[in-house]
Amino acid sequence: MTNKLIQLLGALLGTLLGFGLGLFLLERSGSFISAGNRPAFLMALVAASLLFGYLAIPYVTIYPARRVSDLISEAGPGDFVLGVIAIIVGLVMGLLLGAPLSALGGPAGSILPPLAAILLALGMLWATLRKRDVLLPALAGAIPGWRRGGQVTVVVDTSAVIDGRIVDIGRTGFILGTLIVPRFVLDELQRIADSPDTVRRNRGRRGLEMLAALQKDSITPVLVTEETYPEVTEVDAKLVAYAREHDAAILTNDFNLNRVAELQGIRVLNVNELANAVKAVVHPGEEMQVRIIQEGKEPGQGVGYLDDGTMIVVENGSRYMERDVGVTVTRVLQTVAGRMIFAQPREV
Repeated sequence: MTNKLIQLLGALLGTLLGFGLGLFLLERSGSFISAGNRPAFLMALVAASLLFGYLAIPYVTIYPARRVSDLISEAGPGDFVLGVIAIIVGLVMGLLLGAPLSALGGPAGSILPPLAAILLALGMLWATLRKRDVLLPALAGAIPGWRRGGQVTVVVDTSAVIDGRIVDIGRTGFILGTLIVPRFVLDELQRIADSPDTVRRNRGRRGLEMLAALQKDSITPVLVTEETYPEVTEVDAKLVAYAREHDAAILTNDFNLNRVAELQGIRVLNVNELANAVKAVVHPGEEMQVRIIQEGKEPGQGVGYLDDGTMIVVENGSRYMERDVGVTVTRVLQTVAGRMIFAQPREV
């Protein structure tokens, strides 16, 4: 409905402009257009202007406005702040340049100052957004309280992208800062996706899909940076170098990378540790229901799982195979791989 209304307004505007232009041309044409052909010429020009206004008006109003709206909605908070700053700087530069231009007088003195301000504002906006991967970290460090307020830079490891849980974390907005995906992580994902091995190829494609979903759905801003560190060969070493250079944390599932980064004083956000931290707390003596689905390592043991994936080892539970049984928790063991619960069948 809105499109049709704007197109009708465009047709009306085209008609008026065509009529005015036609009268102007007829007045200046003299005897070049005979008196008998003048009405036909005016009608043809008005019809052409009407059609042009009806067809062309969406391309100068609706479509640009829709594109700008999409860009604004897709921009993260950092991009938005940088864009506003760039426009303000460009307008100030245009104002300073406009003073000597307005002294030219005549039409040039009236047209050039606002034109220069608009062009400088657009140019600053384009240049700033092209270099946002460098300017955003600099802005974060320059504004007092930005980092103290919880804003951090988090560089994402390949393992965390392939794992996929980072997408859900991004949707919640728990990470207060900016997620950085370096170019060398993208390159590694692409190499894995192009692997001749089916399992690796599927993992790589899943990683690329998860990254696309992260960029689309994450509340936390996601930036792709171009740093490659060609002098460093291993991707893990590149991540550590990037984190040290930009004072960033590393988001990973890789146990070895976790330890190496921590030894070098780099903050690490481990998705597995986060998953373990938010699991329901279970204490010895609590009772629960569990389904025994397999035998344990020791004779007579049965193994079941909670809804969050926590393993429960039930002593003397193998006789309840494929059955639900009430158990009493005897102890809880926290390991690097996760948490294990040991229990005994409840006495009836």
